[in-house]
Amino acid sequence: MAKIELIGVTKRFGKTTALNNVTLEVHDKEFFVLFGPAGAGKTTLLNNIAGIQIPEEGMVKIGGQIVNQVDPAERNVAMVFENYALYPHMTVYDNIASPLRSPRYKKDEGYIKDAVQRVAALMKIEMLLERLPSQLSNGQRQRVALGRALVREPNVFLMDEPLAHLDAKLRNHMRSELKEMQAAFATTSIYVTHDFMEAMSLGDRIAIINNGEIVQLGTGDEIYYMPCNEFVAQLMGDPEINLLSCRLVKGDGGYSVVWDEAPEHRMFMPANNALFDRFEKLSRADIHMGIRPQNAHYHFEPVEGAIRGTVYAFETIGNKSVLTAQIGDTHLRMIAPNGLPVNLDQDVYVTFDIDRAIFFDAGSTEYIGRFDEAAIRELAAAQAKEA
Repeated sequence: MAKIELIGVTKRFGKTTALNNVTLEVHDKEFFVLFGPAGAGKTTLLNNIAGIQIPEEGMVKIGGQIVNQVDPAERNVAMVFENYALYPHMTVYDNIASPLRSPRYKKDEGYIKDAVQRVAALMKIEMLLERLPSQLSNGQRQRVALGRALVREPNVFLMDEPLAHLDAKLRNHMRSELKEMQAAFATTSIYVTHDFMEAMSLGDRIAIINNGEIVQLGTGDEIYYMPCNEFVAQLMGDPEINLLSCRLVKGDGGYSVVWDEAPEHRMFMPANNALFDRFEKLSRADIHMGIRPQNAHYHFEPVEGAIRGTVYAFETIGNKSVLTAQIGDTHLRMIAPNGLPVNLDQDVYVTFDIDRAIFFDAGSTEYIGRFDEAAIRELAAAQAKEA
């Protein structure tokens, strides 16, 4: 058993509170992702689990045991650091082998040779085993650090952005490899990243952390489609979600929405009693409507119900492009195919999939709801049952 529990954990550095009353449970054998911006407290949280740092308040439990006063070497935790932390005087072979030569986990040299060769093949560094860390690229050093953690079978893997220095092709390959390795070793893993795609592709569950506090916890789909506030909505997505200042207009049997940048247009909402009940409880009509770039559509000829703007930018990003339209003072991002014939400042007409919109309170920026919320919750429950 390697369930990890943090109960009311607070960690301070002088007057700075790095973790503020964090309560969190990571299930046994779960691949758990900590996702948030730089300086949010992700690494500090890992360090408190590993025993590198001790919290001022709260408890850290591993496998049901309180480990606040347990030495790091006794926690059976393997950690991969962002900055490699390799022994500079040892070869790659000896770096990977070092955990198996420690007094606590000592193995015979035959076992060590087989284990090192197995991990080196997995990391694709078999040809580097006789080199020193100074003779390696950053990506190669990171693979050695991963191999050193994987060579034994700890209760917990803690990974602090281990793929940050790999090239794009290898990083994509290693994402799937990490998931397979974690499943094969049946080990609880906590993975820190500030990369949205890594968080979505790797995590059984994701915890969003900001300013030392857990903001939201759930599956990738739950957080992406039902973000608890605008901060999370902007964090989860690339290109970033469009947030439009709007007004709710109540009519016979339903609601419509008017965007402040196009007050002459009214977008009518499909019937949804659950969402409309939440609108009824709002203290004012001002809301923010979140539209993902894939749910906004461009047209180069007038279309009924479309809002007119001009092309502000066109950027190619890998296998897709981002077309940015300027409407009033707002820059609205949309997905477009590469090679789309478009000129800056030309007219563009924009329509929205309003049934895919996410609504937030304009004052608190907290999540109100969306039209297909019930279907998303059913899907999340089915996924959790399968897991």
